[in-house]
Amino acid sequence: MSDASFHDVEPGPLMLRAEGAEDLSVLSMLVQDAVLTGADLTFDRGRRQLALLINRFRWEDAEAAEREGRDFERVRALLVVSDITGLRSDGIKRDDPNEVLSLLALGWEAGEDGTGRLLLEFAGDGTIAADVECISIDLRDVSRPYVANSGHKPQHDDA
Repeated sequence: MSDASFHDVEPGPLMLRAEGAEDLSVLSMLVQDAVLTGADLTFDRGRRQLALLINRFRWEDAEAAEREGRDFERVRALLVVSDITGLRSDGIKRDDPNEVLSLLALGWEAGEDGTGRLLLEFAGDGTIAADVECISIDLRDVSRPYVANSGHKPQHDDA
């Protein structure tokens, strides 16, 4: 028996780009509850890019997994934010490679002429704020799906 691959399941690997606020809301739903460490977070000042190598919960497959009695899955994915003009963080130790982070949402504060601030909101009140020239974010799955370690779908309290 061989390892699972995206060709064995639907939907296949995600390769998406957000270029507007509506696109961003879709990406935000797909990366909700992604887990990473400080070592998986890189800012390349020269390229003006923030890259996060995340362990993404496969929300797009969760309903089918429940219906079919299958295990929930995660997948390694690369989330890349481009066209950054400034980057700040609050409650995040970007230089601590062992810090475990849980990404909750991507938010947007529009500025003038398409500019704005992208907010990456993490559990524990941590936030990374990226000032950007425009919304330019890529999400790409880079591994095969694997069984979620917890065996459970992430749960959130309704506010």
